[in-house]
Parts: sequence; C-alpha cells; structure tokens
Amino acid sequence: MPFRRFSKRKAEDAELASELQAHLDCEVEENIARGMPEDEARRRARVKLGNQTRVREEVWEGNSLAWLEGIRRDLLYAARTLARTPGFSMTAILVMALGIGATTALFTVVHSVLLKPLPFPHVDQLVSLREADAHGNVRDRAVAGGNYRDWQRGSHSFTSMALLVNYGQYNLSGAAGALPERIDAQVATASVFPTLGVKPYLGRFFNASDDRSGANGTVVITWGFWKRRFSGSPSAIGSTLWLDAKPYTVIGVLPEWFHYPDAKTQLWTPLVQQMPPEMMQSHGAHNFWVLARLKPGVTEAAATAELSAIQAGIRKRFPDGPISDAVSSRPLLDEAVHQYKPALFTLLAATGCLLLIACLNVANLLVARSAARRRELAIRMALGGTRLLLIREQASESLVICALGGLLGLGLAYLALLAFAETHLDIPRADSIHIDLPVFLVAVGVTLLCGLIAGLIPAIGSQDHQVVRVLQESARSSGGQARVRLRRALLALEVGLTVVLLIGAGLLLKSYQQLRSVNLGCTTQNVLTMDLNLPDGKYQQPAQTVNFYEQLLDRVRRLPGVRAAALTTDLPGRGGEDDAFTIQEHPPLPKGDWLDADVRWVDPDYFATLKIPLVRGRTFLPNERLERRHYVIVNQALVRQYFPHEDPIGKHIIDENNDDYVSGGKLIRPRTPTGNEIIGVVGDTRDSVNGPMAATAYYPIFGGIQSSASLAVRTQGDPNQLALPIQKQIAQLDPTLPVANLMTMDEMIGQSTQQSAFNAFLLLAYAVLSLLLAAVGLYGVLAYLATQRTGEIGIRIALGAQREQVMRMMLVDGLRPALAGLLCGLAGGVAAAQLIRSMLYGTRPFDPAVFAAVTAVLLAVSAAACSVPAWRASRLDPMEALRTE
Repeated sequence: MPFRRFSKRKAEDAELASELQAHLDCEVEENIARGMPEDEARRRARVKLGNQTRVREEVWEGNSLAWLEGIRRDLLYAARTLARTPGFSMTAILVMALGIGATTALFTVVHSVLLKPLPFPHVDQLVSLREADAHGNVRDRAVAGGNYRDWQRGSHSFTSMALLVNYGQYNLSGAAGALPERIDAQVATASVFPTLGVKPYLGRFFNASDDRSGANGTVVITWGFWKRRFSGSPSAIGSTLWLDAKPYTVIGVLPEWFHYPDAKTQLWTPLVQQMPPEMMQSHGAHNFWVLARLKPGVTEAAATAELSAIQAGIRKRFPDGPISDAVSSRPLLDEAVHQYKPALFTLLAATGCLLLIACLNVANLLVARSAARRRELAIRMALGGTRLLLIREQASESLVICALGGLLGLGLAYLALLAFAETHLDIPRADSIHIDLPVFLVAVGVTLLCGLIAGLIPAIGSQDHQVVRVLQESARSSGGQARVRLRRALLALEVGLTVVLLIGAGLLLKSYQQLRSVNLGCTTQNVLTMDLNLPDGKYQQPAQTVNFYEQLLDRVRRLPGVRAAALTTDLPGRGGEDDAFTIQEHPPLPKGDWLDADVRWVDPDYFATLKIPLVRGRTFLPNERLERRHYVIVNQALVRQYFPHEDPIGKHIIDENNDDYVSGGKLIRPRTPTGNEIIGVVGDTRDSVNGPMAATAYYPIFGGIQSSASLAVRTQGDPNQLALPIQKQIAQLDPTLPVANLMTMDEMIGQSTQQSAFNAFLLLAYAVLSLLLAAVGLYGVLAYLATQRTGEIGIRIALGAQREQVMRMMLVDGLRPALAGLLCGLAGGVAAAQLIRSMLYGTRPFDPAVFAAVTAVLLAVSAAACSVPAWRASRLDPMEALRTE
C-alpha cells in the first residue's frame, strides 16, 4: 500500500486539488446567495476552508516514502553534478564499462561452461567411469568392453550404465545432388538415452533389437541435423542414410537442447551393432568410456569402491593382460569440462583484477575531484548539511557512473560473447553461452559493488570536520597530506595489480611462442594434409584398400607442383594411439608388465615426404604389403628407451594387444602376434605440439588393415592451390568419398595451439588495458596535483628554484606510487606464476626475461605518464601562477 500511494501521489494530488477547488467554489456561491459581494464571498470562503496548499502538502508528505524520495533526490543531484563535467563523467563511465563488460563476459562463459548444470534430470547422479591404477590415478580414459560387462553384472550401485565410443566421423553419401560429407558421430549402447533421462523429440530411441550384432542399421539424429538435412520434416523418420556405404534407417530425432557430448555431434548409432563380439568381451582392448547413473542415496565414492573391487577381481583373473587395477569416477559435467577449468578460472581472475583496477581508477579520479570540491562541501556543512547526507550524495555519483558503465558494459559483453561463440565451437557447451538471469543478477551485483567501492573511498576520505579551516584554505590547496596519501595508495595498488596481469600475460605469451616454434621433428612448410575414411561396406577386402591407396598416391604424385606425397594414420603433432609390446630377444617381463610405444602405419615414402631422417637401416619397400608386412621401423626415442646399449636392427617386436580395437574412428582387424622385424631407425617426432619426443613404432600401411588415413603432400609453392586438384583426383577414384580436415601442417599446428593463443592474447589485452588505466590514473592525478600546487610552484620558481628541479620534484611525486606498486606487483606476480604453472610450456614460472621486461615496460609507461604534467609544471610563469591566488 505505501508503494501504491507513492506511485500514484501525483494523481491523488490533482484529484485533491480539484476537490478542494470544488468545495471553495460551492462555498463562494452560497456566500453570494446570502447577498455578499463576490470578493467578500471568496475571502470568507477561504477563511472558512483554511489553507488549501497546506492541506495538499500534508497529504503529499503522507503519500511519500522518505528513504525512496531521498534516493531519487540524491540520484538526480548526482546526474546534474556529473552533467556539469562531461569529460570526467564520460571517462569514468567508459572505464567502468570496460571493467564490468569484461567481467560479465568471462563470468558468462564460466557460468555456462563450468557452473550451469547439464540439462538432464537428477544430473547429480550422473558420473563418468574410467579405469585407473590402484592409487586412483587415471591410467587411461578408455575402458575395455569385457570390463564394462563385468561392472554391469556385478555392481549394485547404479540404476543403469552405458558404453560409448567416440566414433569420429562417418562418410555420409550425397543424395539428390548433395555432396558427400563427413559427419561427427557418437556410438553408444541402447541404454545411453535412458541413462541420461532424455526423451525423443520425434520417433524413438534404440532398443535391444537395434543394439545387437547383425541388426539392421539404425540411427538417431540431432535436431540441427534434422533441420539441415530434412528441413524439419516428420517424414525423416523411416528414411535411409548411407553411412560408410551402409544403409541406416532414421528412427528418432533428439530434442533441440540436446548437445551432448558436444555441439559437433550430429548423429548416434548403436554400439554393439558396430562392434564384433570379440571386442565387446575383451578385457585388454581399451576403446570405450562409460557413463552411469547412481541409485538414489548411493554416494559416488561408495559406487567407485564397489567397481574397484570388481576390477581387482578382473585383474586377478587376467594377470598377464594390460588390465587396470581400479576404477576412477568424476561427475559427468566435470568430465566434459575439466580440461578448460584452469584457463577459464585464470581468465576470470584476470578480469577481476581488471575490474578492481577500473574501480580504483574511478575512485582515484573521484578522490581528486572531491579535493577540488572541499570548499563547496564545507559551505554546505556550514549551512546545515550532515556528514551522512554529503557521503550519500557523493556515493550516488559513483553509483550513477557505475550504473551507466554497467549498461554499456552489458552491451560490450554481448558483442564479445557473439565473437567468442563463433570462434570457440570446440569448447564443450559452447552453445549454452549466453547472458541469462543469473548472469544479469551477477552483473547488477558487480555494478552495485563497484559503485560502493569507487564511491565510499573518496566520500569518506573527503570529509573534514574543521569547516572553518577548510574555508580559509587556498582555492588551489591539494586537500591535505591525508588525501595525497590516499591517492598514492590507490595508485600503488592499481599499478601492483597491473604488474601481476603483465607478468601472467608475459608468461603465457612466451609459452605460446614456445609452442608455435616447437620442432615436431619433421618439415611443416608447404605440406598439405587431409583425412580419408574408406567405408568397410565398400572396401571389404584388404586388396581393395591397398589398391585405392596406391592409385591415389600415384595420381597425386603426378600432379604439377607436387614434390612428394605419403599416407599415415596419424600425423606428427596431432596425437595418436599407443600399443603394448614385448621384444622377442629380451628376457620375458614379469607377469602383468609390458612395454609401450606410440604406433603409426605409414607408406614407404612417408619419411622422405616429411623429411624425417633415416638414422640407420632402411625404410619399407613397395612390395612389403599384405602378406609381407611383418616389418617395423622404430625411432631413436624407442631405441634409447628399450635398446640403450644394443643395435635394434634385426630384433623383433611382438604386439601384445591381439584384440580388435578402434583407430581413427574405424574398427581395426586383429593383428597376428608374430614378431615384426626392426629394419630401420628414424628421427624422433612429437605426438602432440606440447608433448615429448615419444617412443614410436611404424608399421606398413599397405598391410591392408587401415581404412582411415591422412594424406600428406609436400609442394613446391602454396599448398592450398593443390587442394582442389587433389580432391578431384579422389572424386575420380570414388565419387562418394568425402575429404575432411583439409589444411596445411602450419594451420594444423595453429589449430592445436588455438586455446593457448586465446588465453595468452586475452590476458595480454587485459594487461595492456590495465596498463593504460594505470597510466591514465598516474597522468590524471599528477596533472591535478600540479594544478592544485600552482601557487606553491610559482613561489618556488620566483624564489630561484630551477625548472629542472621543479620537474624532478613532480616526477618523483608521480613515480613514488608507481615504484611502490611495482615492488608489490612483482611479489604478487611470483605467486600468480605458480598458479598458472600447468598452463605453461617451455617456460619457467619465474622467468627473469619476463619479469625484467614487465619492470621496464611499467617504468617506461609510468615515466611517460608523469612527464607531461611535470614538464607543464616546470614551464609555469611565476607571476601568472601567483595571480591565481
């Protein structure tokens, strides 16, 4: 009711005025009827009815809320005050907009990716399961199919489990003139959608008859794929898609909100239908991962302990196999985003520093401004203004600045998030990044907090009880040593935070440069790469696969501008798979132990194409294919690790993993456990850009077992000019075969370091912006102090002070807080560097070059910011300066 009366008080006042006037007019008419003259009648009526204005004022006050009226009055006063100084106001608003906008944008990303629950019912019951060692350390994310079956049968802590494999991509054949394309897919058991608690938007999900060996192909498509490929038509249910040259019937469409495990996945197929029974029963072929739903009331720790006991039993039954000791688990959300946590929280902390710097900058400006208004405030206190009222009015100015800055910052955050969403589709849950109600409320809270921080510091610091002394001060007084010390302290804190950001940015930037300049062990210049995936349904015989590869290489090598071409399953710098093995000539290993190395399948010209040096022995011969494929080439890292004091040539490697497994999204047929003779030793290459030179074994790709391969073509000039001619050659060999990941090796390296580049350059942008704000703060405060000390400086010059001395004095005044902030910032930078240690590559947390560069930059910028006002102060005319008093 009070708010209702307050909001309608103008209407009620108008109604009351009309009613009072009506009473007055009625009384006047009655007096006239009694025979009074009109003037006398009106006078007597007013005397009888009393003071109407007083009545209206009393009713108006009764309908008012004193505290709300006070806030409204303070805000209007603040707006009028800021409007009189538009330059100052726009500067402060822009500073706060940058700080609040950056904070809102990063918090939106963190909230959407890391904090917002996955959109599944009872999501706290969903966990991801992985194999681990006896100490709970994760050995490998992959889970063997046989282990999953034993977990499923032996555990009582879960309502359901699902087995998944990231199948990579399918070849989707073109229809009705459409081009073939590669489609990202997931393969899972029929229990996956019930485990997640998802209902189909259209059609149905997999059932037991779909998810069995030999069943007809079925597929569930995403809402986006349904809209793109079928224009959202219900007739999509029952239609046929040709995936890897096999027919699949569309049985269901996922809901529009479903983007799991990432937004790139466009379709799902049943797992058991895709995999042979041997792989599903194997305890040594680690190709899958498991998600499960806990029973109500069962803790994650208890369920994991139960599975670890089951896994320990499996280990005892198969002591010689590559079987893990225990099981590890983590919440499903954490499984999806854990690798992005350090970077996002680091950037959020950096935006917090930037926001605090912006608050300090505005606070410093308001401190300087309040010193100029000391006489005004003293006069108002002398006229009866209370200290609380003046503090409230000055704090209102800060709130108005931050509110306007917050509105502008929300617009900047929206634009930044649009750009982020377009360039970071690889981040899980990127589709959910948007400003929602929780983010908006946080932005409002941050704005209010900034307003209080930036407003209360100068408001409280500007109060002076000695009104008479303030009125007697010179108009150009700097406001006393207390205010000078406050401004210097704020500047020192601002500079210190800037130094911390600069150190973090410098370390990440140097780490990124180390990544970009890393030696992969092979040439990367003028090398074009692309991925092929031969469908098993069309290339059923090994001879067909070998024939396609040989024809393709022959055609590509004859193209003008091609220097060399080769095939491999995994390119250097783009990851790969490892395999367990033993050495035939070495003593048997203890039960349960095995050797491990990365494995690649390559054609004979692979090493020459990528300029990987042959150290000793030879490479593969063209006729070492199919039945004559029992040879292997190893790199120097493998020799150092497993043949430290002997010649490996002629020794034999025995593959210990005789189970089927998945490589590059395709099923690999079993290899025989016969020994592979080592015929050569080559130079080392890196599996990943930030990885070490790992032990690697190379097998002949013409063994006829590899259906997925990457084509690497070294050219004379720009490799991109050969992209279309090579694709035409592939289309002539197989018109239904699409090409994926067409890029140069330099582009591939850039893609793998994209996240590091984003982290480094975003933090650098924050640091540069903070440095600019600190420089503006130094310049503004010193310029203001110089203006306030005009009379003092004029007297000094008039008494014989040299202009160089005046300039030196002003520079010292400006650089003193900068030096104090630098020392504090360097100490804080050492601590911050330890926190981002895991994000650094080839860079020490305490890097002398980075710390020295930050010190030099900070001193140079501080000196430049202080030089201009110091120079102006030294150029003052003493007579003009004294006249200002």
